[in-house]
Parts: sequence; C-alpha cells; structure tokens
Amino acid sequence: MAVVRLENLTKRFGDVEVIRGVDLEIADGEFVVFVGPSGCGKSTLLRLIAGLEEASSGAIHIGDREVTQLAPAKRGVAMVFQSYALYPHMDVYRNIAFGLTLAKMARETVDEKVRRTADMLQIGDLLDRRPKELSGGQRQRVAIARAIVREPEVFLFDEPLSNLDAALRAQTRLEIAGLHASLATTMVYVTHDQLEAMTLADRIVLLNAGRIEQAGTPADLYQRPATRFAAQFMGSPTMNMLPVTLTGGAAVLASGDRLEIAGLAHDGPADLGVRPENITLSLTAGPGDLAAEVVVVEDLGDARIVHTALINGDRLAVRYGADAPPLAKRDKVFLRPDRGRLHLFGADGARLETGSTRP
Repeated sequence: MAVVRLENLTKRFGDVEVIRGVDLEIADGEFVVFVGPSGCGKSTLLRLIAGLEEASSGAIHIGDREVTQLAPAKRGVAMVFQSYALYPHMDVYRNIAFGLTLAKMARETVDEKVRRTADMLQIGDLLDRRPKELSGGQRQRVAIARAIVREPEVFLFDEPLSNLDAALRAQTRLEIAGLHASLATTMVYVTHDQLEAMTLADRIVLLNAGRIEQAGTPADLYQRPATRFAAQFMGSPTMNMLPVTLTGGAAVLASGDRLEIAGLAHDGPADLGVRPENITLSLTAGPGDLAAEVVVVEDLGDARIVHTALINGDRLAVRYGADAPPLAKRDKVFLRPDRGRLHLFGADGARLETGSTRP
C-alpha cells in the first residue's frame, strides 16, 4: 500500500494542454474515483500515474519515491484496462501468471498465488480456458486477477466495466468494492458513470478541462457542490438550475415567483439549483408554491420523473412517487422546493454560501 501524490502535474500534446497543474494526494488504502465528462483528462491522469504517458512538468510520488521518470514496471502499480488486454493464445492460468513468470518467480510460488487469486475472484474453474471461451464478465475478472496477483502498491482501473451490460456492471461493481475492503490497497479508478463513482469511492475527484473541479466524499459533491458544473454533473436527473435575481433575502425567479432563503446575504444575478427529489409536487396550490404545467412524465418503476414548465417556460424536473396519482401532459401542478435544500451559484459559477442548505 502507498500514498500517491501529484504535484503541479501537467501534460501537453503539442500545443494542447490536457492536464493543467493538478495537485492531489491519495491516502494509503484510499479508493479514489476520477470522474468527469469525455475529454476532461481523467484517463490521461491515470496513465500519467501508471507511467504510460510522460508528464510535461510536475512530479508524481508513490510511497516514499518520486516515480515521475520511472518506467511503468518500476512504479509498483498494476492497471486494469477497459479492453481487458488478455493474451488470446494463453489460457486463463498463464494470463494471470504472466507477470510473475517474467519476474522469474519460483514455479511453486506462482502456482499458489495464481490459484489463490483465481479462487478469490471465483474463476478457479476457468484456469484452463482461453479468453475467447469466456464471457465479458469472466474476462474482466481475469484482468483483475492478473493485477491482484502482482500484489502492487497501487491498483489503477481505467473504465473497467464499460464493456459490460447493466446487470453485470452492478455485480462486478460490488465485487470490486469487496476486493478493496479485503485487500485495503490504494485504488484509483476512472469512470464516466456517476453511479459507479458514488457507490465505489471513498473520495471522488471531479475533473473539468484538465483541472480538478472538486474533490471530496460522494456526499460532499452531491449535497454541497462547489460549482455549478459540479452541481449539474453529479446526479441523475441533473440538478435543476434556474436564473434568479437575489434581493432582500430572497431569490426572484424569471417567472416572478419569489423564494425566501434563510441566511441569504447576496444581491444580484445568480443561478438557483434544486434537485428533483427536493421538490414536492401537489395537485392543489399552497402558500408560496410555483404554478407549473406537466411537459413529460418518465416512469422509472420505483418513481416517476415529471418534467414541468413554469409560466415563463423555465423547466423543473421533479421526482414523483410511483404510487401517487397519475399525471398527463399539460396537467396543472404546483411545486414546493425545499427551502433548506436550495443551492446558489454566482456569475463565475462558484457556490454562494447561505444558511439554508442542510448537510
């Protein structure tokens, strides 16, 4: 196990800077997930840690060593790729054992390690098969086993579940979480999937255009997003965002509606965010409710997402109970945002602090 520390790390491809002065420390035994939109630099950052890309400037430390100039094999890391990267002419046993054999480890030791690791991942009965005879989930287990058997200081995962179907992704995600709990090894994981990030991570690092937008626990990013970008990236459906004018302790919407906000000490234009689950939808009006019209209803089985429009056309998505009265397009409804769950962002996109948002 080891601490991973990145110091002012940059990476350029020609004139294009894709990693821009990243500073980050990953604790010993921590499970950190890099997440962000396509092109944000998350896979490049992982490849820099692995040594598969050369840093343009800055430093990478793993444990008590600076490894910026070291070859991948000397960094004490093992990487699991999206494409599995198995040798098609080798059976599962030899795929798992390959790195140990190259290191000229004793045959008896190799055999013990391979079989123990295969049993841990429930592929002990597949050791004589070749990759073409395996399902996608089995191939991914073999790739993970090949990494585990080396007993590295740091595990690196580059979107390892993206080639699997939804049910298998959920199952394998649980297996990876269980592995981290049992191995207690530092793990760095790249994904574009918010659900993977939220369920696996001790800490999420959200990247945007090569920079760290926000780093924190899943609850930090979901409940107290530091920027408008973070607020709208985390969560599905995304956080509702409305342009407002802050004045006299309230947010005035473009529709003319006014929302009183406790502890508000800002004036001027801003964006108001509220998550769909923090809005109550009613068929009858109450004090301070927002009048709206149903646009689309999405049925998710356990709930419905009701997309509504305020009188000026601003849209709000609302999570609505599956057992609640049915709704149809153009139905008139009334919305009551939870005043204690509102988020405000200034013109620069940064969070405006108030006394309203509960942790």
